[in-house]
Order: sequence, then structure tokens, then C-alpha cells
Amino acid sequence: MDLKLTKKIALVTGSTAGIGNAIAASLAREGATVIVNGRSQAAVEGAVAAMKAEAKGDVIGFAGDLSVASVAEALVRQHPVVDILVNNLGIFEVKPFEEISDADWQRFFDVNVLSGARLSRLYLPAMRKRNWGRIIFISSESGYHIPAEMIHYGMTKAAQIAVARGLAETTAGTGITVNSVLPGPTRSRGVGDFVAGMAAKSGKSVQTMENEFFKTARPTSLLQRFATPEEVAAMVTYVASPVSSATNGAALRVDGGTIKTAF
Repeated sequence: MDLKLTKKIALVTGSTAGIGNAIAASLAREGATVIVNGRSQAAVEGAVAAMKAEAKGDVIGFAGDLSVASVAEALVRQHPVVDILVNNLGIFEVKPFEEISDADWQRFFDVNVLSGARLSRLYLPAMRKRNWGRIIFISSESGYHIPAEMIHYGMTKAAQIAVARGLAETTAGTGITVNSVLPGPTRSRGVGDFVAGMAAKSGKSVQTMENEFFKTARPTSLLQRFATPEEVAAMVTYVASPVSSATNGAALRVDGGTIKTAF
């Protein structure tokens, strides 16, 4: 299928590793011009160089922390027009509720929610002028199944779903679509390191820890394994494309069946 992404300009925040990197690489392979973002110049340059080997479109880098308003504004001055905005930037940590400070709540909101809301606000006017655009928030199944071990993270993922749906409502009847994509447990760099750390502490193998995780923490998963970043990227690439024009205001699950519903 031709996804018609040639000549489209895509910004993927937090795209030097993990799901964001897989999304950026997939869009570049489909012919889009992709802006890769990360906090450090070295990480951005490395990701750009790796993507260019297989890219059919151009790959550009922008280093900076996009949870900071001044950095986001600098990005928009440098790249004033994007056709596709993928709000992937995010952080997570396991922490008991009683230990989550006010500063932690604010930090998670700023990085996971406000960064995407801000960029959407900055790029939406130009999308309206062209009457075309794609805004995608990378949320999580944790937005529905709020994890007891990281409630602050789950809160931000639920908020992203709400922001995406609200934006879709405000752009109804236009050529702009706004959706959220909800990965389930995915073998990103952070998750891989977390599981490896748990395995080392317990003296068990990584595979044993993964099996135990799905038996105890995510028993409703139909996949019963961690998804790959590339499996998530396939959904995002479709939603970012012109051929997805009837998909709008949706919370699209790539969760391996973790969210259990009757329909």
C-alpha cells in the first residue's frame, strides 16, 4: 500500500530511541521528511545518521528538551511548518504513591502532557491554513489501566487521550485528524533496562522475569510478551498518512489485548 507520505514533513518528539525512534525511521522509509528530536546533540546526530541509510525522505535533527517552552518555540521558528506531529516525548518511573512529590507530579505533567499540548497549539494554525495535518499523541494502555506502581504516569497517559479527543473535536470537518495511540507493554530501551535490573536483583533470567510480569502485572495481555517498537510504529505510520483520513478522535490500541473489553 502506498501511504502517500512522500513530501510530508513529520516531527517526532523524543525519537532518538525506543518507540519514537521506530516511528521516525518508519516515516522516513515511507518517504516523509522527518525531524528527529532528543535532548542531546550526540544522540540526535547518531539517530539521524542511522536513519539516513534506509530513508527515502530527508532526515533532520533538532536537539533540545521540548518540555521547555522556550525550546519548543525555538523549534517552531526553525521549522515553522510540519504536516505530521507525533507527540511521543515522555518519561516513566516506578514509585509508590506516598512518595510521589508535588514536584514529581508537575514534572510528569510538563513532559508527558504539556509538551504535546504546547506543540499542538503552536503547529495547529499552519495546519488549519493548509487544511491538512496529523496530530498523534503516544499514550498508553496505562491511560485506561492506571498502574498502581506509577499512578502519576497513568494520569498523564489518560490526560493525553483527553487532549487528543478534544483537539479532534475542535478540528471537526477539516482535513486535520487528531488521534492517540495506546501501546501496551513494549520493549523500549527504558523497559528493557527495567526488566534487566529486576532480573539481576532477583537472580532470575530476563525471560523468566518477562514471563512473571505478564502473569502477575499484565495477566489480561493476549500477546503475553513485550511488543516491539516497530509493531507500534506500524500503527502510527498508518495514522500519520493521508490514507487514514476517516480515522479521527480515536484512542487506537496497540496493546496486545491488555485492555479487556466486551466489544
